[in-house]
Amino acid sequence: MHSKTNFKKNIKEIVLAILISMLGLNVSNFYAQEESGALPSRDKIADQYKWNVADIYKTQQDWENDFKWIENNLKQFNKFQGKLGDSSKELLDCIKFSEEVNKKLSRLFLYASLSKDLDLGNSKNAGRYDRVSELSAKVSEKMAFINPEIIATPEAKLWNFVSSQPELKIYKHFFDNLLRTKAHTLTKEQERLMALASPLTQVAYNTFGIFKNAEMPFPTVKNPDGKDITISDGRYYAALYSTDRSYRKRVYKGYYKPFMEFKNTYNSLFTGNLKANTFIAKARKYSSNREAALTPNNIPVSVYDNLVKTVNENFQPLHRWAKLKQKILKLKDFHPYDTYVTLFPSTDKKYSYEEAKKILLKALKPLGKDYISHLKKAFNNRWIDVYETKGKRSGAYSSGTTFGVHPYVLLNWNNQLNDVFTFAHEMGHNIHSYYTEHTQPFVYADYSIFVAEVASTANEALLLDYLIKNAKTKEEKLSLIEHNLNAITTTFYRQTRFAEFEEWANKTFEEGKAITPEVLSNKYGEMYKEYWGDNMTVDKEEEYTWARIPHFYYDFYVYQYATSFAASQALVAKIKKEGQPAIDKYLHFLKSGNSLYPIDVLKKAGVDMNSEAPIKAVVAKMNHLLDEMEKLLNEK
Repeated sequence: MHSKTNFKKNIKEIVLAILISMLGLNVSNFYAQEESGALPSRDKIADQYKWNVADIYKTQQDWENDFKWIENNLKQFNKFQGKLGDSSKELLDCIKFSEEVNKKLSRLFLYASLSKDLDLGNSKNAGRYDRVSELSAKVSEKMAFINPEIIATPEAKLWNFVSSQPELKIYKHFFDNLLRTKAHTLTKEQERLMALASPLTQVAYNTFGIFKNAEMPFPTVKNPDGKDITISDGRYYAALYSTDRSYRKRVYKGYYKPFMEFKNTYNSLFTGNLKANTFIAKARKYSSNREAALTPNNIPVSVYDNLVKTVNENFQPLHRWAKLKQKILKLKDFHPYDTYVTLFPSTDKKYSYEEAKKILLKALKPLGKDYISHLKKAFNNRWIDVYETKGKRSGAYSSGTTFGVHPYVLLNWNNQLNDVFTFAHEMGHNIHSYYTEHTQPFVYADYSIFVAEVASTANEALLLDYLIKNAKTKEEKLSLIEHNLNAITTTFYRQTRFAEFEEWANKTFEEGKAITPEVLSNKYGEMYKEYWGDNMTVDKEEEYTWARIPHFYYDFYVYQYATSFAASQALVAKIKKEGQPAIDKYLHFLKSGNSLYPIDVLKKAGVDMNSEAPIKAVVAKMNHLLDEMEKLLNEK
């Protein structure tokens, strides 16, 4: 059993930040403050727009009581150590005790993290969070023996425990999952060495982050007003959406300059990560780096291959989009710095939070009455902290599954269309967590990262369809269609290209072939050209994208953006076409948690990520959107 601490919200905030940049959202507006001046203090915000943390603990003393209970009872783990293979009773008692500890620990974490995020300057809240983080480390240390002892128990004996002890039957899938990795689990001493080596395998990524974000010098360029600005990640992304092409080009070429100058440093870091991947894969007896990365979630490598193969066979809509975009922009040649520029600036329409709630209730209506009832429950019972206030954490997240407590959503409302999409995204996570926690026992009351973005992007798809259908003007509809096309381009095609490049780089290294800056750049440039087509002129700078992408250090993570996006689009299409039968399957998916392997959870919902169908559904949708855009453009 593992410690179920509440770190998921941090992962989701990172993912949201990535999606904001990928989907073409206005980053500056997303984090903008009201023009009126200083942010309000929390006492100026009506209670209905603030979290009610009393749902977790009525008083801070209740929090302290649970904290002390865990501290005082940790020593009880000692009585189970070395005995889990002795009897079914010892095994069951240990599991039930560990769950009791983890339930309390997850509530402690939820209360501490939410309180901290509401006022980052509050030292008492920060101290409480630090205390529970330290307590979590102690719990993990005390529980470290459990999984290895279960794996070490002879399988026949373990299954005899399960058959003879009714209360253990619920853990059958949990045991299956543990035993599945038995061949890749090392001896106790070897596991200790792997743990000691773990910090070393992170050196490349940590150094990459420090160098890229803190120490690497970026050049200065002229902005559209003729003022000197130093390029940064934020300014780079913002410039790509500028309608001033010369400015886009200046920033683009300036941004890549240090990556090209320090190509050997980045090559060393990139290959250092490949070496770490290979060490782990070989030590754990995997056939490849990719297999080592996908096996923990029981994702067949065929899912990865199917995505890349099917996308490679269906570049046509992306080529079509490049050609159309070049035509609309009236450009003689089309470059990477032209791919993000806004074609149809959205209106300056503002969206209040109250209006957004009404929009979501209408847009998500296809998910059925039960889903909408839970959405209303979240709206009406202070599950959402809405407005930006002094000291509040920026960004947005859903807190994830905390057994026995509803999930919470953090927003920083700024009356933008972006906020409405963020709201829909986070409520997808929120209701997913709510269904899982209310359906599954503790051991399965969470869900894999492989499916984590399905519910959130399904909500966004439904919202976008609703807004396009109800757009008041031709310009508004074109802007929304462009938004949708950008989502497919960046979340589906771009992430698949990253996945294909990552697999090629790892395989090339594993085969003992040289990995140089030139080899990496040439291959990346070739792939970029293949994906975008003949209309694309690939600048030398673009070939060095491999040097700047942090996801290439996440070890075969990026493909899941594309698979989740494809799965959500397929599920939404089924819901709209089939009605209640598809809704029932979708709700079952939301309720499944970790009771099945993630690939099987999606299959039961009606989506087989080993087939071409969900991939081709995205391709078909992109072609349909392009048809709609061309039709509107041809209207007089």
